[in-house]
Amino acid sequence: MRRSVLTIICFLVCSSLLHAQSDWMKKSREEASGRIKKDASDTVPTLWKKGGIFNVNINQGSLTNWAAGGDKFSFSVASNLNAYAFYKKGKNNWDNVLDLAYGYVNTTSLGGRKSDDRIGITTKYGYEVGKNLYLSALLDIRTQFTDGYLYPSSDTAKPTLVSRFFAPAYILVSPGLDYKPNDQLSVFFSPVTARYVVVVDDYLASQGAFGVDTGRHVKNELGAYLTVNWVKTLAKNIVYKTRMDLFSDYKHNPQNIDLFWTNSLNLQVNKHISANISLDMIYDDDVKVFENKKTGVLGPRLQVKQVIGVGFTAKF
Repeated sequence: MRRSVLTIICFLVCSSLLHAQSDWMKKSREEASGRIKKDASDTVPTLWKKGGIFNVNINQGSLTNWAAGGDKFSFSVASNLNAYAFYKKGKNNWDNVLDLAYGYVNTTSLGGRKSDDRIGITTKYGYEVGKNLYLSALLDIRTQFTDGYLYPSSDTAKPTLVSRFFAPAYILVSPGLDYKPNDQLSVFFSPVTARYVVVVDDYLASQGAFGVDTGRHVKNELGAYLTVNWVKTLAKNIVYKTRMDLFSDYKHNPQNIDLFWTNSLNLQVNKHISANISLDMIYDDDVKVFENKKTGVLGPRLQVKQVIGVGFTAKF
């Protein structure tokens, strides 16, 4: 009897152990299979990296019986879009960036006028020839959306038309070397760059605007070009971005270097609310539309634009 009971107990224990072992082996196989699938998918390289950010800031104010004075009504809107598509495969690298901005302001005393206007398209292909060094070719186009005016201090004088869409447009075609130690920094230099200044508007062309010969629509320049792009995360939800372009025309006053420098500091409050501070500086020796108040002579000046805004943000 005891032997029968012991036999039954041994049988049950062995059956349990075999069943547990079978479950453990099945679970182990499933986990291993899942890891293999996950690891395999993780090793597939992503060729394209795409995204962008859109900001729009709106401000409105009104005054009624306000002893301190000021405009009775003011309204402004500023918007910008920065989108990118980066491709990387092996030694090949292709960067594409679209930069758009437009702003408008309306006040009781000054009326309506734009406060920002920019179209920027950059595409750059590079082939890696050394550690973090790429043999590259760059195409850059910069212009604006709508007409631009200089507003006189006198209320009776009319605004002066100084720019339009593709008047001017700056087109750069540049072979060179690109140093990219990481995704945040790019330093591109070319000793031989072709730059075209385009003024399609007949009126502005007849004025010889932006250095284009009177009556002509295109000016060709040949010179050296340097562009530095840097994006830095300063702290959580605080990002600084800068781009500086320098161009020296070999054929005309090479010592007068043209500057285009844009800076932005973005503070992300939450998913859809952000604050943005931007500072842009431009110097072009051929833009001689600014009057010296002491001498009354027109000439080039350092152009500075600064904007602070809080508004809606969308990332994609």
